[in-house]
Amino acid sequence: MREVSLLKKRILSGGEISFEEALELYKVESESLFAAAHEIRHVFCGKRADLCAILNAKSGGCEENCAYCAQSKHFFTGIQEYPLIDAKTALSRAKEYEKAGVHRFSLVTSGRSLGEKDFENILSLYHLLRKETTLSLCASLGTLSYEHLRALRQVGVSRYHHNLETGPAYFSSICSTHTFDDRVRTIEASLLAGLEVCSGGIFGLGERREDRLEMAFVLRSLRVTSVPLNILVPIKGTPLEHQPPLPEEEVYRTMAIYRFILPHASLRFAGGKERLGPGYGKAYTVGINASLVGNLLTTPGTAIHQEKHLIQKAGLEV
Repeated sequence: MREVSLLKKRILSGGEISFEEALELYKVESESLFAAAHEIRHVFCGKRADLCAILNAKSGGCEENCAYCAQSKHFFTGIQEYPLIDAKTALSRAKEYEKAGVHRFSLVTSGRSLGEKDFENILSLYHLLRKETTLSLCASLGTLSYEHLRALRQVGVSRYHHNLETGPAYFSSICSTHTFDDRVRTIEASLLAGLEVCSGGIFGLGERREDRLEMAFVLRSLRVTSVPLNILVPIKGTPLEHQPPLPEEEVYRTMAIYRFILPHASLRFAGGKERLGPGYGKAYTVGINASLVGNLLTTPGTAIHQEKHLIQKAGLEV
């Protein structure tokens, strides 16, 4: 359609689209939207797709009340809880992922932040991972100070993960123990500390289309380079356990529109792939060019060999 073609041409020429134009893209014919997003991805990101993996390095007991999360102490979900893992476990898992062809690896800890003892131990873990693997290292450790973020950078971490989760207007509907602005401040501190940032969110929390797009435009303003896109997996015991799923077409359209808004970013398909069924590889034809593989925090993920096959089938290269 003409509208899609004009917006695509503007982006390929180095321009940007507005919020209103992005919202209008929900109304256009799918095939044209998807093809344009695929072309934008190809021009700005090439064929390369990268894989990352995470390890739940400290589980449960989180004082925050994020409505989707199995690890919050406000909800009874029956997950396994444990303190910070030991060096042997962290290194073993990292080497498994490295052997399987993963490019990036992150330790993820539950809770708003880390105490000083745990943070010193995490630095030791990253020092070991840097020494014993060739993986690019990421971290997802909650709200940290500039000084702590700088210490991570100095020990070899190159990217900090801190999701916005949804748009600013809807954030208080899913969490009341901290604010959207708190999350933005952590992202800004990460950038100031010399770290790249990985930040995205979850589709299907009960948000409006406008909320999803507002998150994308905040990410654009922050110049975030890696954007994980998750689909809600309702977890028993959380306030969102009965949340109905978004239609598949809505998810794919949102992914494609994110590519229009964030043409240079690694759009990373993360959790909830199973919600789209066995044909979820379609995501790699609508603008997605990166993936989170292996097991997630409290739910199973996708097999690495399966993900590689789907990416290559879509014409990308791992």
